[in-house]
Amino acid sequence: MSKTNKQTGVVHKPFGMKDKLGYMFGDFGNDFFFIMASSFLTIFYTNVLGIPGAIVGTLFLASRCVDAFTDVGMGRIVDRAAAHADGRYRVWIKRMMIPVVCSGVLLFVPWIAHLPMAARIVYVFVTYILWGSFMYTSINIPYGSMASVITDDPVHRASLSTFRSLGAAFAGTLVGSLTPQIIYVKDAAGQSVMDGGRVFLVACIFAVLALICYTLCYKWSYERIEIDRSSQKQQSTGELVKSLFTNRALLSYVVAAILLLLSSMLAGSMNMYLYQDYFNNINAMSLAGLMMTGCTLILAPFAGTITKRFGKKEAASCGLLFSSLVYGLLFILKIKNAYLFLALLLLANLGSGMTNLMGWAFISDIIDYQTLKTGSSDGGTVYGVYSFARKLGQAFAGGLGGFALTWIGYQSSVGGAAVTQTLETVNGIYAISTGVPAVCYLLVALILIFWYPLSKKNLAAMQDELKKRSAAV
Repeated sequence: MSKTNKQTGVVHKPFGMKDKLGYMFGDFGNDFFFIMASSFLTIFYTNVLGIPGAIVGTLFLASRCVDAFTDVGMGRIVDRAAAHADGRYRVWIKRMMIPVVCSGVLLFVPWIAHLPMAARIVYVFVTYILWGSFMYTSINIPYGSMASVITDDPVHRASLSTFRSLGAAFAGTLVGSLTPQIIYVKDAAGQSVMDGGRVFLVACIFAVLALICYTLCYKWSYERIEIDRSSQKQQSTGELVKSLFTNRALLSYVVAAILLLLSSMLAGSMNMYLYQDYFNNINAMSLAGLMMTGCTLILAPFAGTITKRFGKKEAASCGLLFSSLVYGLLFILKIKNAYLFLALLLLANLGSGMTNLMGWAFISDIIDYQTLKTGSSDGGTVYGVYSFARKLGQAFAGGLGGFALTWIGYQSSVGGAAVTQTLETVNGIYAISTGVPAVCYLLVALILIFWYPLSKKNLAAMQDELKKRSAAV
């Protein structure tokens, strides 16, 4: 049955596959540049632009200070925005999709390598903060918040989370598996080196594909849930800050998100060096990208059943404990064969993959938890805080990755010239790539078990209470 939004007068069809696909394309579009920046930007800065790893680490950490204001600020803007025919959150996808892809392309301009070092450093600071802290934020915060108003059905929300994860997986396949085949060339000595011109070409292609995905997300997703703010408690800034800092579900999952991003992004950025310098096997790097998508496709059909039977918190914590164990074995065994390494990595990814599939549904639950505790709907703000935590995890990964490269003695190159790394350096790359995920996944599992409050039983009780309040209103 169709539903008419009383505030805008727009008639929407019932929730269905079109909504799921539209929401999937949103993260598909987002992740072209998010994954490319996470996986290739550090090595592009060091090996093409010739910028020292410590400077790169400083850039990633400094930009997160800006995000503390832009992420939460954007959340407040969309929460307090007036009702619009295109939706409170959805309209921002149309407004910002062209600026976000243009700023993404600027990250990968190779000709900056010909400028003096000071000019190169200024350029990367300006363009990275422009893309990550302003443009990407202005589209990602509304997009992430939109899930809570597309539907209020818990099963439908779980399906949105799964399809969003599928969108990220498909983007990861294109970026992770195809990009290395294009951007790496052989030098005179037969070693694989990154070609800056090819990186820029790939960035331009991804910009076009991202625009197509954003357009489909905008056209196929609809906001059905009306938020009547006149009947809600209006929190002051002080009350809002206090409620966020006392939201146990939000705080615990924020810490978990930082550790998860620290693990995945640091491992992702170090993997470029792992396959290039430790295994000397670029084909294995591409296979690793395909494998990530394969894990998502394997788990996706079972995510709903597993969640319904065991609960999100319970299933995620068990999977992470298993992943931590496998990464610990990889760290100890110090495997030299790239394909044996990938086989064990597949098992680890299956363990952590369930958490990735359910991650966005966790946030919808946390938004409801905030509403239950405060009586105010602040989905954009909650998502803004969570987005900042994700970026903080990414920044720590990039920052620590840059500092770690310097610490283990990694030698940067200029103009794509190959540099032979020492044995101690390549062994250090392997130790970071396996040891960090082993520790981080263990810590996140413990956080979910002992700190995060929304177990299967508690979540059901919360949903019942919210339905009673809604019926009373």
